[in-house]
Amino acid sequence: MDLSDLLGKDAVIADLKAKSKKQAIQELASRAAELTGLSEREIFDTLLQRERLGSTGVGNGIAIPHGKLIRLDKLVGLFAKLKKPVEFDSLDDEPVDLIFLLLAPEGAGADHLKALARIARQLRDSVVTQGIRGSSDADEIYALLTQPLASSNAA
Repeated sequence: MDLSDLLGKDAVIADLKAKSKKQAIQELASRAAELTGLSEREIFDTLLQRERLGSTGVGNGIAIPHGKLIRLDKLVGLFAKLKKPVEFDSLDDEPVDLIFLLLAPEGAGADHLKALARIARQLRDSVVTQGIRGSSDADEIYALLTQPLASSNAA
């Protein structure tokens, strides 16, 4: 699975302004509603419910909030680089400045997990994250997110 299957060029935000985790999720839910045609409130509530189970802040300044929505028909990704890092209750207690939001159909099952694993793999690559953090251009960030990883096996 390539991230270009989940993420459109119009789904990259190069300078999201947010003062808190909740505000960042709210802004992403708003943008996701524009992309999917679903209710911003439904997306926001789904993401907050998932966060209550445990933070999706995975460490190294990265969060991967995600949720399943009944009326969604395909996996949808949205990426944001925050202007200033926000506290996200991350596993390493560090603030977050890179957020990859993943929304999945209710019955996505293994595809949802494969997508989360692919996102995590891409964002664990220090060349990718350093490039993203050094860029303020959405197209450049999109290219970094969707490039094949050097460590990936061509299978």
